[in-house]
Amino acid sequence: MSTPVDLSGRVVIVTGASRGIGKGLAIGLAGLGASVVCAARSEHTAPGGMPGTIHETAQAITDAGGQAIALRCDIGRAEEITALVDATVEQFGRLDVLVNNAMAPTSVLFDDSDVDQWDESMRINVRSLYLFARAVVPIMARTGGGSIVNISSAGAEHATTPFMPPGYLFYSVAKAALERFTSALAPEIRSAGVTVNALRPGAVRTEMTAEEFGPDHDWSGWSTPESVVGPVATLAAQIDTDFTGKILDVSGFGKTWG
Repeated sequence: MSTPVDLSGRVVIVTGASRGIGKGLAIGLAGLGASVVCAARSEHTAPGGMPGTIHETAQAITDAGGQAIALRCDIGRAEEITALVDATVEQFGRLDVLVNNAMAPTSVLFDDSDVDQWDESMRINVRSLYLFARAVVPIMARTGGGSIVNISSAGAEHATTPFMPPGYLFYSVAKAALERFTSALAPEIRSAGVTVNALRPGAVRTEMTAEEFGPDHDWSGWSTPESVVGPVATLAAQIDTDFTGKILDVSGFGKTWG
């Protein structure tokens, strides 16, 4: 068993931290010593909506003795990304790690889709990667470097197409773009001491997947959000190293990498 990563003194932004993988990562990384900024749009639970808010995630961290704050951010809006990063630095004086986990719902069949839905998906799920990188890299560079961890999916892989449920066209394209952005950005920001890697977390049961697939779905073989913490923590610790530009699968953690 590998030694847990020590993230003491590190400041981490986790997007999509109100529920699912993002919530699991926020709580898990805080448990490894990081000060965590829980970012998402979900400040309140809407009637009939999925449970979970950024304030509840931050409270769970502080109740366990960790350090966290909750900051609202719509990753589709450039000004909110800038405000999130500025508020993080104002609160903690630095920013070491960004975990790009948030993603807008994208399930729609090609025949039922329209160009506005396409543009919305690309604006939120792809454009935000560029905007976040522009915002965080100069700040990370000032303190010796940083790490950007992009949460991807096996849906980005061409070979998985026959196994994807209907309606995952936009999702698959967005995740493929995320991975190519990761590998192309890495050499350009290496001199700043900033690494950028993408992680495919595998099949993870979350509030969203439970709602999508229903209570009768066979969940055997699915993991929990907590199982992603170790791999992400390892990538978060890759600050000013040559471990960058990689597209990694969680199944290889502790075997072929980590």
